[in-house]
Amino acid sequence: MEKQQMILIAGPYRSGTNDDPVLIEKNVHLMNEMALEVYRKGHLPVLGEWFALPLIAIAGSQQMGDEIFNQIFHPVAVDLISFCTAVLRVGGASKGADEMIKTGQEKGKTIYYNLNEIPNLNN
Repeated sequence: MEKQQMILIAGPYRSGTNDDPVLIEKNVHLMNEMALEVYRKGHLPVLGEWFALPLIAIAGSQQMGDEIFNQIFHPVAVDLISFCTAVLRVGGASKGADEMIKTGQEKGKTIYYNLNEIPNLNN
């Protein structure tokens, strides 16, 4: 019997957006949609953004890519991988998402590249 997994959704946030808020929101929306599908399969999805963005705001970041943003954004996701059983890579090109995959591999996590690879516990 398959066990429930905590799966980090790794996709582009700023990549390919030129920091356009509309395009960033589109990237986040895709990751959130994938998170919902992972949840519907009986697993617990997480996004680094869900943890990092509130911390970045309360820490006083003034703009994407400033020192505060950079001290929190990717490090939170990297730390989160330790608590996950797997990483799902979604979306287009992204150095940050690729870093999450590499870190996941180094930590022995299952890596998924397609939603269909994830077991459905609700059958």
